[in-house]
Amino acid sequence: MPHQISIGLDIISQLTKVLNLNTANSKLNYKQDFNWTDGNGASQSQAIFHDKRTLSAGASEDLDLAGSLIDAFGDTIIFTKLKALFVKADAANTNDVRLGGAASNAWVNWVGDAADVVVVKPGGLLVLIAEDSTGYVVSAGTADILKVENSAA
Repeated sequence: MPHQISIGLDIISQLTKVLNLNTANSKLNYKQDFNWTDGNGASQSQAIFHDKRTLSAGASEDLDLAGSLIDAFGDTIIFTKLKALFVKADAANTNDVRLGGAASNAWVNWVGDAADVVVVKPGGLLVLIAEDSTGYVVSAGTADILKVENSAA
C-alpha cells in the first residue's frame, strides 16, 4: 500500500547575556526534515501504525510489533524494522508514560538492555528516527514487544 511519511524538526533558540561593554548572543536555528517514501531502502518504509491509547494507573500493555497491530484499514502489520517511533503523552496525564522493559521478547535495539525504559513526561514526546535502510530491527517472536506503561504504582 503506497504511502509517504514526513517529520520535521525545527529548533530555534537565542541566549543573550549582558556584559560590561556589549551584549553577547548565541543563536541556534536548526532544521531537519525526514521523509520516507514507499519501499524497503534508506528513507523508505512499508507500513504505518498510529493509535490513541488509554491506560489506567499502574496498567501496561505489550505492543507486538510483529503481528498484533492493526493499521487504519484493518490489516495486520508485521514490522521487520522501525524507521520512526513517535509517542506523545497527553498533557492531562497525572503520571509518566514508560516505554520498554517488556518481560519477554523485548524490542531493545533502541535502548541498551531489555530492562531499560524511557520515560515520557505528561505533555512530552519521544521521537526516534532512523533514515538508513536497516532502521531498528524487529525480530518476530524474539525481539518484537514494546511495553507501554502508566507509571503510577
